[in-house]
Amino acid sequence: MGIKLLIADDEDVVRNGITKYIQLHTDRYEKIYGAKNGQEALDFIFRYRPDIMLLDVQMPVMNGIEVMQAAHRGGILPNTIILSGYDEFRYAQQAVRFGAREYMLKPSRSSDILKKINELADDVFGPENEEPPVIIQKNQLVELAKEYMDEHYFENLSLNDIAGKIGISPAYLSSLFSQQAGITLIDYLNEVRIDHACVYLEQNFFKTYEIAYKVGFRDEKYFSKVFRKVMEMSPSEYKKRSKYGYKKPLMKA
Repeated sequence: MGIKLLIADDEDVVRNGITKYIQLHTDRYEKIYGAKNGQEALDFIFRYRPDIMLLDVQMPVMNGIEVMQAAHRGGILPNTIILSGYDEFRYAQQAVRFGAREYMLKPSRSSDILKKINELADDVFGPENEEPPVIIQKNQLVELAKEYMDEHYFENLSLNDIAGKIGISPAYLSSLFSQQAGITLIDYLNEVRIDHACVYLEQNFFKTYEIAYKVGFRDEKYFSKVFRKVMEMSPSEYKKRSKYGYKKPLMKA
């Protein structure tokens, strides 16, 4: 069974760097979620139930200790490694009080962090039989791109953004994605966005421009153009049809 991992750090460079390092060096972790503030971390805990959490102490909205307190009260605190730039014993004491298993100081090398995460995973789930060097296959790179788009479709994404997250050049990702998936990367992203837009239209709570923004489009006219291309009807027509039970079949992964 795959292990779900949550990395909560408000520094994009740190959070994305650790995530990328883990993805390139092991396939042990089935899902890796990234939270940029304490509230988002807590939401992810309740929504995805991660098995292990790497948690920065100092974050906006809620700090790491407050996240642990809230998760502890909810009865679903993951196995937690605290990451802090503060060499103060009181933070370690508070973290341990609410169930932290490890405490690391920033800055820590990604290799050291992965080693600590693996040690905790070994302790909780048992050691892996073997850990050969992982070579990322072409189809794995495409799956990483798909997963990132599936989870971040509502952001203002570009090809450069997605390529940067998985550590390859935009030109290579564009070519590889088309070869492996049989669809361009942008068309795939638009399909994902339109899937979610259809759900919002079926709910009949939001105006078209609000839905466009919620699913990652910053221009209502362009959203309508893409919607018509994918669905062969306008958003307003889809909304009318959905009142009579029509629903878009979800795209295949």
